Amino acid sequence: MKNCKNKGFFKLISTILTAAFLVTGCASEGTETSGGDDMSATTSSVLVKSYEAEEGSFSGNVKTATRLSGFSGEGYVEGFQEDEDSCSLTVEVPEDGFYNLVFTAASLGGHKENYVFVDDEKVGYIASDCESFEDEASNSTVTRVYMTAGEHVVRLTKYWGYIAFDKMDLMTSESLPGDYYQAKVKLNNPNASENAKRLMSFLADNYGKNILSGQYSSEGLYGHENACIWSETGKFPAVLGLDMIEYSPSRVANGSTGKSIEYAIEAWDKNVVVTMCWHWNAPQKYLTGTWYSGFYKEHTNIDLDKIMSGEDQEGYELLISDMDEIASQLVRLKEADVPVLWRPLHEASGGWFWWGDCKAESYKALYRLMYEKFTNEYELNNLIWLWNGQNPDWYPGDDVTDMSGIDIYAGEHVYTSQINSFMEVKGWSGENKIVCMSENGTLFDPDLAIRDDAMWSFFCTWSGEFVAASKTLNRVSEQYTEKDMIKKVYNHENVLTMDELPELKTYPIREDVAGE
Repeated sequence: MKNCKNKGFFKLISTILTAAFLVTGCASEGTETSGGDDMSATTSSVLVKSYEAEEGSFSGNVKTATRLSGFSGEGYVEGFQEDEDSCSLTVEVPEDGFYNLVFTAASLGGHKENYVFVDDEKVGYIASDCESFEDEASNSTVTRVYMTAGEHVVRLTKYWGYIAFDKMDLMTSESLPGDYYQAKVKLNNPNASENAKRLMSFLADNYGKNILSGQYSSEGLYGHENACIWSETGKFPAVLGLDMIEYSPSRVANGSTGKSIEYAIEAWDKNVVVTMCWHWNAPQKYLTGTWYSGFYKEHTNIDLDKIMSGEDQEGYELLISDMDEIASQLVRLKEADVPVLWRPLHEASGGWFWWGDCKAESYKALYRLMYEKFTNEYELNNLIWLWNGQNPDWYPGDDVTDMSGIDIYAGEHVYTSQINSFMEVKGWSGENKIVCMSENGTLFDPDLAIRDDAMWSFFCTWSGEFVAASKTLNRVSEQYTEKDMIKKVYNHENVLTMDELPELKTYPIREDVAGE
């Protein structure tokens, strides 16, 4: 698919910057512990030592300064302007474990973000909007960083730059609560189908114990990507990711033909979990660039703010018509009794799709409109609603989401568990919902996920170059994930593949899923 090739580029650049790491705004908000710990125990976050920025080592334009008031020690550092600009602190870790890195920094003009590395491995970023060190919100935390006893180098580098960095507190992380993986799993739709309840029951039982392997493919269960994985591992993924893009009316008008419905029926018949997104090609009226890229904002002139506020009534009716068409296709899955982890309007906060090129309130209104139409008008009781908007400000509400996910494109050969993103997504909802990695580029190391307690419900690798070395040969690419890691993931005892799934069509329904 032409759009998928572009998608890989945009996401690798954009998602890695906006979605991969957690930033909190208070120095004492760590709520985590290591994998395997007694989760009934609770420990408080404790200060290990404070490190003054001006006592670190600098590179590039970074230098000491004293012109701002309220700093601790002898001053602070500034000059984070170019990529090579950084401040490094050598810290002494007393014992193996998880630590929070709490940075006190002031912005030198608007919202700023800067990367954090530990021993040259990116572990997160800090954010600052305050102009003063006295403001409590000047504390920005990268949580749950695993470090062994001994010396480590913590390095703060430029991203959006232009901050004043005062100090960093090394603190222990708090332990996990006892109900960390005891998610709220009752489906919001009171008329949810039996198979939807069975699937949700399995996801709930599996959550925190194992991770489901997943792969997106435009060719279905036996498509090129899965053939590449099979050739290397002898395994098929437990989750098949599909896209409703080709059913978009503006693409159909240009000759596209969708096959995802047939692929979904085939996958479920083979006892494979189905997840679906929809790269919604804007209505024909709003296409200004390449027609097959009509889901990107730069190829459209659609104004969702005007549509959802009532200023563009024709646009509203066109969106309704598009949703009707997609719903009519999903009805086929309902009739075939295929449950679907439905992930519409994804990655909105990134702003690269037209449904994210608007105010968050307009996006949430569109999401809720779709939920209402699909659930009540079309009675799509087979859908489990998986929200993935990448930012809590865009969260449409607990009453219209059943699960939460985040898309992470961490870069080539970056196998970290993405624990900070896991914890961030857990905090988006007012309820403890199941969390998944709804899209990924590079695979993560399952041993690190277990160690960090980042037990994603499932991952689902994007298609094309993220797994396939060519468009014709069934050979995996090592550009993002090396062969040894692919084999490790697919053969790991805590990563489930297609052959290891229970019979989903007869899986017992949990009382909490059924609402009893």
